[in-house]
Amino acid sequence: MANPSTARAVAPTPEPIAPHEATFFGHPRGLSTLFFTEMWERFSYYGMRALLILFMTAPAAAGGLGYDATTAGSIYGLYTFGVYALALPGGWIADRLVGQRRAVLYGGFLIAAGHYSLAVPAIPTFYLGLLLIVLGTGLLKPNISAIVGDLYAEKGARRDAGFSIFYMGINVGAFFGPLVCSWLGEPRDGAPWVNWHYGFAAAGVGMTFALVQYTRGQRYLRGAGELKEDSGQPERLAAARRQLTAGLGVTALIVAVVGGLSLSGALPVTLFAESVFYVVTALFVAYFAVVIFFVARDHVERQRLTVCFFLCLGAAMFWSGFEQAGSALNLFARDLTDRNLFGIEVTAGALQSVNPILIILLAPVMGAVWVRLGERNPSMAVKFGLGLVLLAVGFLVMAWASLSLAEGRVGMQWLVATYFFHTVGELALSPVGLSSMTKLAPGRLVGQMMGTWFMGAAIGNLVAGLVTRFMPPTETVEAAVQNGVQLFGSVAAIAAAAGLLFIIFSRPIRKMQAGVN
Repeated sequence: MANPSTARAVAPTPEPIAPHEATFFGHPRGLSTLFFTEMWERFSYYGMRALLILFMTAPAAAGGLGYDATTAGSIYGLYTFGVYALALPGGWIADRLVGQRRAVLYGGFLIAAGHYSLAVPAIPTFYLGLLLIVLGTGLLKPNISAIVGDLYAEKGARRDAGFSIFYMGINVGAFFGPLVCSWLGEPRDGAPWVNWHYGFAAAGVGMTFALVQYTRGQRYLRGAGELKEDSGQPERLAAARRQLTAGLGVTALIVAVVGGLSLSGALPVTLFAESVFYVVTALFVAYFAVVIFFVARDHVERQRLTVCFFLCLGAAMFWSGFEQAGSALNLFARDLTDRNLFGIEVTAGALQSVNPILIILLAPVMGAVWVRLGERNPSMAVKFGLGLVLLAVGFLVMAWASLSLAEGRVGMQWLVATYFFHTVGELALSPVGLSSMTKLAPGRLVGQMMGTWFMGAAIGNLVAGLVTRFMPPTETVEAAVQNGVQLFGSVAAIAAAAGLLFIIFSRPIRKMQAGVN
């Protein structure tokens, strides 16, 4: 492997596609490399996620860890928080040290190692696997999206279309991952051969395919994702290495202290997860304050970075509800849903595939609607508001389903309806957010701004794990009904309020975009 200090060839801005060159649906050929890499990475992530909280709450006799829902939800929340939270330092490392292209490669190796570690049936390898996946995804996730943007010299509709195609790859992988991994790993009647760790191993195989595909297709990236010229100066590299070393030292110290307190019982995992939420939310706000007031070079940059903050805040609100698909709604599917379909037991994890297949089916429809609207196309703030309102509608469906628990387990149609509304909301919010962050952020801060986008997702994922403590208990029907209505009704009210605020203040936000549409 070349020494990072010597392998510093700075690539030119990607050139326009020549008429004779092969393309990927009319887009740069490098988009295909990123499409399939992200597809297999998401296969591994969502396949493993479909099993995670079910594995932790399954009794030891069934091969699980036997944790209660509160503890398992806290671990789930911390894990999914870490997966996205490390996108911020992952973006910084790419911007300052190695470039997005190499960050994606290094992250992929760590993710694959993490899934294979989960495939080993032991407590230490379980937590080691989670840690490796967190570290690897922090490097890969923000930077592969940044490379997509780097493939295009322009910042117009063609670039947005490229992101839409890329987003489709995410959902192809997210559809097949839960189906395959839950089929191999989730215990059920008539399948004595299944094992939780087979499912985790399948996720590792998917990540291995991602690495093979990415390595073979890097030549099509045409300079996209290389370290930028101003970051490759020797003095900047030396300063970045010193900062990285200091950061790693502080992180190692914190991990050692927290690990010791947790093992001694002085810091329960639930209390730690709550503390992380409050501390990180404060740091998130403080980071944006510094960037907006001290890093921005002029009034236009300051306004656009403020819009980035609003978008990240809205994303955190949205994902705190949406990502309950892997926590609270996953437990609802296992414990309170009748999953018998034509005499065949559908795995709880398989229901995680409803959202991505709906995205695959509905994304072209939503895209056609936005195109048809033309100049009447809603602003990004309005689309964010619509996404949050639709999230609220989905949770109102779940509150209604909880009322039906008085008659016993409910049918799968309730969860399917909820995922339908959540999917339409996601299509209104997420692709717009990904593209807007790369357009609003100054070029020197693109990696970090993509990191803050995923930091919003991190906070939302942490909240999605913490709410499992309010899941309807199965001991009594009355408690199941009451707790379900309170939990899902409260989430619906908060999401609806946030969505309406985005819609009401859409015009001022649009002005602050300073020409970016």
